[in-house]
Amino acid sequence: MTTAIAIEDARREVKILRALTGHNNLVKLYDAFEDHENVYIVMELCEGGELLDRILSRGGKYTEDDAKAVLIQILNFVSFCHLQGVVHRDLKPEVSRGELSDFRVLFRGSEKKTFENIQELDNDNRLSELLDQNFLFTSKEENSQLKAIDFGLSDFVMPDERLNDIVGSAYYVAPEVLHRSYSTEADVWSIGIIAYILLCGSRPFWARTESGIFRAVLKADPCFDEPPWPSLSSEAKDFVKCLLNKDPRKRMTAVQALSHPWIKNNNDEKVPLDILIVKLMKAYMRSSALRKAALQAVAKTLTVDELFYLKEQFTLLEPTESGTISLDNIKAALTIYATDAMKESRVLEFLASLNRFQNRQMDFEEFCAAALSVHQLESRDRWEQRARCAYELFEKNGNRAIVIEELASELGVGPSVPVHAVLHDWIRHTDGKLSFLGFVKLLRGASSRSLAKAR
Repeated sequence: MTTAIAIEDARREVKILRALTGHNNLVKLYDAFEDHENVYIVMELCEGGELLDRILSRGGKYTEDDAKAVLIQILNFVSFCHLQGVVHRDLKPEVSRGELSDFRVLFRGSEKKTFENIQELDNDNRLSELLDQNFLFTSKEENSQLKAIDFGLSDFVMPDERLNDIVGSAYYVAPEVLHRSYSTEADVWSIGIIAYILLCGSRPFWARTESGIFRAVLKADPCFDEPPWPSLSSEAKDFVKCLLNKDPRKRMTAVQALSHPWIKNNNDEKVPLDILIVKLMKAYMRSSALRKAALQAVAKTLTVDELFYLKEQFTLLEPTESGTISLDNIKAALTIYATDAMKESRVLEFLASLNRFQNRQMDFEEFCAAALSVHQLESRDRWEQRARCAYELFEKNGNRAIVIEELASELGVGPSVPVHAVLHDWIRHTDGKLSFLGFVKLLRGASSRSLAKAR
């Protein structure tokens, strides 16, 4: 550790290990000390070897059931981290040498360097040689516990914060990391890569150089046509595809992955609270009455599997005997699961702007509208059919005549946007009510920036 950044990283890793406590798949930190020359970290001993060794010992891939057992442990741990406001940023099953980790030093803060600069760096052959491991088994036994041991690139992040440091390992880095705007969703992408490797024995994105790998991550799609994918279950393929969606808004969260049909029946652990629920509920409570009505119409089209996840989340908020929750329930649920890491990432402060909704009661039906992700639903099959069905319900119960200026105000559109030109097709000319196009756009919560882009 010869640079100020390297020293800062080491201290932050110890801080995160101290703050994150009480999870079965997290290595136990006994203590850490620092003198003028060294940092000493005393951790529990894990003698079972790394995850990649076990993959190789099984002929390069796992059976579906064995892969589930590993992925459930990783997802439970990552769900815990994300709720606490910690993003790992370097999830992978093996030792890495000379990977992307050195970019932390070279591309930091507000430097406007992106994929092209990474390509230049790769051509200059200036990547550092490094050796690290992220997951180890506690013993050599077949069913031994998997432990996360390395937090060298991890950081605290608020629910609405975006990070811009380009860090990680080339094969596992998410597209949005290369675009320098990301959050906890980047970890879920890395889990998708691990899941792909566990099930088929090869990486979904490959090239001879780091810049080639990055290009594949940004542009290529994973292959699900070659063996063994045709022989694997459709649920396994859907699971991996949902993790490897290039749009982080449409990607499953770690908690949603635990509730996926391929996983949920094998998971004995209690599904944790999903921080996405908190973010979506905040957005819902600050929405206009018209958008709330549109979301409530969509909620009526949710499937049994989608409702399973929402029911679990609603139960974690411990509703009253009358079956309702309030802002106090959200705060109480977060407090129950809080570690020092949650205080460091200021997750509870994220709810401060909702204090005016302190006494607002919400039943399960409205909770479904508040906690659904339109972007995720758009990525599923038959979205057009679902949206049409929701629009018919909206026509009966929520749609009303609205002028363009009022719609612009509902959307929070700034004065720089020519609203009549942009929003013209959002309103039916026959009766002045919201059109199907306007309904879908309203669901997405269009911003001034997206409207200007649409123009």
